[in-house]
Amino acid sequence: MSPPERPYDALATVYEWLVPDALLEPAGAAAAFATVLDGLPPAASVLDCAAGTGQLAVGIALQGFTVCASDVSGAMVERTRALAAEHGAAVRAVRCAWEELGEQGWDAAFDAVLCVGNSLTHAAGRERRRGALAAMGGVLRPGGVLAVTSRNWELLRAARPGLQVGERLVERRGRAGLVVRAWTLPDEWDAPHRLDVAVALPDERGAVETRGGALRFWPFTHEELDADLRAAGLAPATSTYAPGVERYLVTARPS
Repeated sequence: MSPPERPYDALATVYEWLVPDALLEPAGAAAAFATVLDGLPPAASVLDCAAGTGQLAVGIALQGFTVCASDVSGAMVERTRALAAEHGAAVRAVRCAWEELGEQGWDAAFDAVLCVGNSLTHAAGRERRRGALAAMGGVLRPGGVLAVTSRNWELLRAARPGLQVGERLVERRGRAGLVVRAWTLPDEWDAPHRLDVAVALPDERGAVETRGGALRFWPFTHEELDADLRAAGLAPATSTYAPGVERYLVTARPS
């Protein structure tokens, strides 16, 4: 059974306010992963797994790669298709959960799979996380590369942020919004965690529209991610993890 899409659909309407400025346009999103993309052959096949609204998938396609994008949220998939059409980029976008990757006819189809933006933490616990990684590895060609980004959950759990209110308004498509996050972090690492996200959108009359949603997530340490990759049949290759860094990138290859 696929995970419920409703929380992700709700976030599709505010996704731009949550994305850093540098990643808001396709070119910038692709440039952030140059270290992965530069090592691929020309016209390589790439899967953007948990693609969100498609900035990365479209940016990769515009560089000449053959791109598929998947996401569990139908609303996110529609946003990806619309963005691809806007830029004239050839991106095949499908609604698909991790456990359904093997049903898409993609067996050993890709030179690279990217799962970025903290997506992996929404797999419900260690076994499902390992299952997701194994499914991603299953659509890689021999010698292909998996790239995963993650928030540094050790750092965040140590900080116990609770309520976070943005320090400034964020403007997107001519409208300014204030991002508010509320973290619910239980003591146990393997218990479900919760992130409530809201964007307050004031208008010229002073009225405020609020959009957002709530997500459950299951954090992991960088050592656990390394072990999960190995358990999924992947050999970790590189990592940018450091204790004081907020986010990091890990790559792995089929073992």
